[in-house]
This record gives sequence, structure tokens and C-alpha cells, in this order.
Amino acid sequence: MVRTLLVRGLLLGLLAGLVAGVFSFAVGEPRIDDAIALENAAAAAPGHGAAAEPESATHGHESGTHEQETGKHEHGEEVSRGTQKAGLFLATGLYGLAVGGVFALAFAGLRGRVGPRSDAALALAAAGTAFAAVIVVPFLKYPANPPAVGDPETINTRTLLYLAMIGVGLLSTAIAVTTARSVRGGPWARWPAAVLAFVVPVAVASLLLPTVDEVPDGFPATLLWQFRITSLGTQLVFWASFGTLFGWFCDRAARAPAPAPA
Repeated sequence: MVRTLLVRGLLLGLLAGLVAGVFSFAVGEPRIDDAIALENAAAAAPGHGAAAEPESATHGHESGTHEQETGKHEHGEEVSRGTQKAGLFLATGLYGLAVGGVFALAFAGLRGRVGPRSDAALALAAAGTAFAAVIVVPFLKYPANPPAVGDPETINTRTLLYLAMIGVGLLSTAIAVTTARSVRGGPWARWPAAVLAFVVPVAVASLLLPTVDEVPDGFPATLLWQFRITSLGTQLVFWASFGTLFGWFCDRAARAPAPAPA
């Protein structure tokens, strides 16, 4: 059964990754083009020094960190934008493949032990929880930034901080699940306790971890938030697609008649 779930997770994760890639290509890439154009214009301005190496956060198709270098430098274009756009689908597909496999293994461990008894409901609940813990929690503290935003010299520090917030989200989820299972008195007592157990560690970590604000003066606020919302939207599309597909196939498999004995 675990093998079947793993294969299902890999294939459906790949499909959901490609769906998210289509969304990112249609909605997110124009924002990146705009940001690169702004950076190139600033680099060409009289008296401008060496341009900072641009970075691109592609949430929904990045492989763990929330920022990636665009590959464009002041001395020439190492990787063309056309190549980057084509590679977008490879990145989102691989991301979906990896996440789908991990999700399937986690689903196999949760099945029948935690959450709804229905496979479809459990898949949707697990996908929604993963989206909140792994995507929303770090996004609220360290949102994605477009090219021309961010100091290349601090990228390692920012990556570690982002991964730390992912860890906080996962730990908070585990605390919330444990709290919900230990509290008695019905759903009216369990749900508020679980939500509080999730929110408190996230809030404390957000206050204790350092704030990162490297948005240059004069960068258009509208473009910045369009990029960030699009990055979050790409992940939302992925997790909604994957959770729905995984749940539907699990429910379909459960309803399928058992094979007749030979």
C-alpha cells in the first residue's frame, strides 16, 4: 500500500508542479521581467556603481529556499531569460515530484491514526496544513523578493532564517496535533486549543528572529507586492491542485471493487 501511495504521490506531485508552473509562467514571469527592467535601467543610470547581483524568489517552483539568482549580471547575460522561463517548468516539476513523494510517505503514516477517516478528506486536510506550515508561516516573516531586491552577500543568512521559519511551522503543527489529541471535551474545545498551540510558537519565533528588510529606496511597492502575492499564489495553486488530485485518486481507489479471486 505504501508503494502505491508513493507512486501516486510522485506522479500527482509532478502534475501539480507543472500546473503551478503554468500559473507562475503566466502571472509571475511578467513581474520578474519588470523587476529586471528596473534593475537594468538603474544600472545604466549615470554614476551608478556595480549592480548588485539580482535574485528571484519563485515560491511554488523553488526547491527549498525562497530566493534564487536570476543569472543576469551587469557584464552580460549568463543565462537568457528564455532559458530561465523554460527551466521554470523543470524546476516546478522536480519540486512537485519531491514534495509528492514526501507527502505520500507522511500520508501513509497518518492514515487511520490522525485526522479524518476518509482518505480524500485526510489528503485535503494534510495538504492545507502543509501549505500553512511550510509556505504561509515563513512567508509572513520572510516574503519572497523579486530581482534587484536583496543583498547577495546575505543570501546564506536569509536562507537559513527562511528554513528556520519552516522548521517553526512544522514544529507548531506537531504541537497543535498533539494538543488536539490530548484535549477532551469535543471539537469546540479541541479546535481552539489546537489553533492556539499553533499560533503561539509561530508568533514567538517571529518576534525573536531578526527582521530582514533589503528593499532599495524607490523600488515600486506595487511591483514588490504583486511579485510576493504571485509567489504565494503559485504555492497555493500547487497545494490545492495536489491535495485535490491526491484525495480524488485515493477516494477512487477506495471505492474500486476488489479483484475477483482466481
